Amino acid sequence: MEAATKDFVWSLPKAELHLHLEGTLEPEMMMTLAERNRVDIGYPDVDSIRQAYVFTNLQSFLDLYYAGCSVLITERDFYDLTAAYLQRAESQGVRHAEVFFDPQTHTQRGIRFETVIAGIHQALVDYHSAHGITSCLILAFLRHLSEEEAIETLRQAEPFREWICAIGLDSAERGNPPAKFARVYEEARRQGYVAVAHAGEEGPPSYIWQALDVLRVQRIDHGVRCLEDEELVKRLVADGIALTVCPLSNVKLRVFPSLAESNLPSLLERGLRVTINSDDPAYFGGYLADNLWAVTTTFKLTRKQVMALAANSFYASFLPESDKKRHLANIEGTAF
Repeated sequence: MEAATKDFVWSLPKAELHLHLEGTLEPEMMMTLAERNRVDIGYPDVDSIRQAYVFTNLQSFLDLYYAGCSVLITERDFYDLTAAYLQRAESQGVRHAEVFFDPQTHTQRGIRFETVIAGIHQALVDYHSAHGITSCLILAFLRHLSEEEAIETLRQAEPFREWICAIGLDSAERGNPPAKFARVYEEARRQGYVAVAHAGEEGPPSYIWQALDVLRVQRIDHGVRCLEDEELVKRLVADGIALTVCPLSNVKLRVFPSLAESNLPSLLERGLRVTINSDDPAYFGGYLADNLWAVTTTFKLTRKQVMALAANSFYASFLPESDKKRHLANIEGTAF
């Protein structure tokens, strides 16, 4: 079967379903915004920031991640951050992006919710107008904080309901099960949001069950530990629940010792609807096509297998059916 080339992987139309905007803050932009906003980030230059990108687990990454967010203060900062991500994503074949933002990371620092979302939203609108890339904004609750704080964040989002398509759950997974957020997810569903949640990255398979049955999510972010529970695998396959897998992230955060030891081939063999994503690319060493190319070369994927992964990204998206069909037809067109 024909092997997939790097040019093929880059040019293939893709949707990104697991991307944290704050995680696209490259060291160069971090330094620029620190200087612009006169914020002391504790690093003298770009090289010293990059040297800090050695993580032992999820929490060690989050410590640096939250420190980096301190440079994001004005609406212009959030606009510039989002525009920079979209430019990189477009260069790697992304045609639709469903992106997380963490308002609590900023409102806890005294930044107004409106400041955060206005900058992000305007960049998404402007880039769509100029380049045609569509988007969906996902409001993520920080699971290490209380459910009451999540409910307050949902309340703050009400004036901007038209700008947000879904809610999610991220941050430190261990000790913060999905069921902790049952009430806020119920209220969000009442308001018309669709739901996703991080589960089964560091947390056990029981967290995936909770995300499905308590939070009633339509996608599982990460989910790689599902293979530890045979009944869970059957459930995910039967219901067509997509997993937004982030290969380079899994290696950087020591979920797997190396990419070659990732369980991605097993996930695919079991018939799970796997999508490939970049998570926090500025910190983990690659954007979407970089991740797809890494698994393509590591596991010697064929063009057909890579096309199937790209197709999964659109199947699992929150796009209207007509848009899904259009993107899927473009993927099929690359076969010839």
